[in-house]
Amino acid sequence: MSDWTWWKHGVVYQIYPRSFMDSNGDGIGDLRGVIDRLDHVTELGVDAIWLSPFYPSPMDDFGYDVADYCDVDTMFGTLDDADALIAACHERDLKLIVDFVPNHTSDQHPWFLESRSSRDNPKRDWYFWRDPKPDGSLPNNWLANFGGRTWAFDEATEQYYLHLFLPSQPDLNWRNPEVKAAMFDVLRFWLDRGVDGFRIDVAHMIMKDPELRDNPPAPPGHVSGIQARMPYDSQLHVNDKSHPDIHQVFREMRNLVDSYPDGYLVGEIAEHDLAKWILFYGDGDELHMPFNFSLMLQPWEAAAYRDVVERIEAAVPDHAWPNYVLGNHDVTRIATRAGTQERARIAMMMLLTLRGTPTLYYGDEIGLTEADIPAERVQDPWALREDGQGRDGCRTPMLWTNAPDGGFGSSEPWLPLGPLAGTTSVAAQSADPESMLALTKALMALRRTAPALHRGSYRSLDGPAGCYLYERADSADRLVIALNFRSESVTVDLSGDVVLSTTLDRVGAVDELVLGPDEGVIIRV
Repeated sequence: MSDWTWWKHGVVYQIYPRSFMDSNGDGIGDLRGVIDRLDHVTELGVDAIWLSPFYPSPMDDFGYDVADYCDVDTMFGTLDDADALIAACHERDLKLIVDFVPNHTSDQHPWFLESRSSRDNPKRDWYFWRDPKPDGSLPNNWLANFGGRTWAFDEATEQYYLHLFLPSQPDLNWRNPEVKAAMFDVLRFWLDRGVDGFRIDVAHMIMKDPELRDNPPAPPGHVSGIQARMPYDSQLHVNDKSHPDIHQVFREMRNLVDSYPDGYLVGEIAEHDLAKWILFYGDGDELHMPFNFSLMLQPWEAAAYRDVVERIEAAVPDHAWPNYVLGNHDVTRIATRAGTQERARIAMMMLLTLRGTPTLYYGDEIGLTEADIPAERVQDPWALREDGQGRDGCRTPMLWTNAPDGGFGSSEPWLPLGPLAGTTSVAAQSADPESMLALTKALMALRRTAPALHRGSYRSLDGPAGCYLYERADSADRLVIALNFRSESVTVDLSGDVVLSTTLDRVGAVDELVLGPDEGVIIRV
């Protein structure tokens, strides 16, 4: 790699705006709230923010049902606030990545309202409209991500329309050149305002089988995503996503984004077949990165993490750059999946020292855990349609202080505060030199200053059972990361100078490394 641009060596920080900071006391986080807390982001040492949707929306899927791609929902602020956020980020040398939701719109989007108004409306083919089969059954057997079938019947025009998610999220027809042109105009709108890149929601779904053929049945035990979902996982989803034509669309999208300085595209690609996932890099002319969710799928075992990193390292071509993520707005918090705060520290050390670009989910820097949401407070449409599948627990408000409102800015936030409210926060951990926040900042600082970490090579090393050891090296700088996944001490045949430990209480030379239970150490050798 010869050109070390920000997205190759930097760290991305995801903000879920509803839950970050409420600037006006209405219970919902907003863009001004993000601006008010940007100093925390810069103090962490990250390079870019990924901001989840803030567009006008009925909020059936909390902004992933877009009613206007080129404006800001009033609950989040105004376009002036968006411009102010872009400027505030750039003043702090932060890049701003925004969510782009190309697969579907809201059923309240003007395009869909026109499309459903009559069968001969010029925008009819902007969406997928089909007659029932001769026997009166649905056009095909596809299953929706949030439960049920993918076809909703429109009484007025007596046809079905396609929705891979909620019925209020009709799918756009990207095979219509007018749709593609309109969506590319959306990208230009935000790039022209100064946005630095896009996280593409369900990027792999925008191109389906042209004939909309049935999906075949799945073998027993098949899991299509991060967790098992039935009946969705009863099918192999080969015709409702990832048609080969998608790669031409991404080449054109990349060409557009590359015409702006430092443009960046990262796609949500829920494709767990590495051979298919790797195709979204193209020849360096498609996505800058397809999001790599593989670490989120692993049990808390050293061998499992080592194996998946080895496979990613072997799969990523020389012209591409790997990336890793341990949490986001759709999955259980890493501190809960790992089981303890000590293990969450190991996870943070691993995320920030592997080769590739890490994305950090807000709150993980203070070890936020999953919340158990009371039934009467559940918000997630997935949970309301399919019991037990909700994502509210990882979307709770950020804890800024130990005050009753967590410093979020409202006494009754849209979701209850998580289980750590009143016991930990950014303010409390900022005063503790051995806190999770202190560790995160120390790892960020080391990553920025040590060439071995932000651009060096990766090589796994042999070690005791239950430990994951790997080397990061660049020229004369050689670091070894030793992570003990066991709840007992272990001795590692390794000597050198301790640079950083997850306990933040170890420095100096060691002739033989003794790792404590659930401890990680970085050694310069």
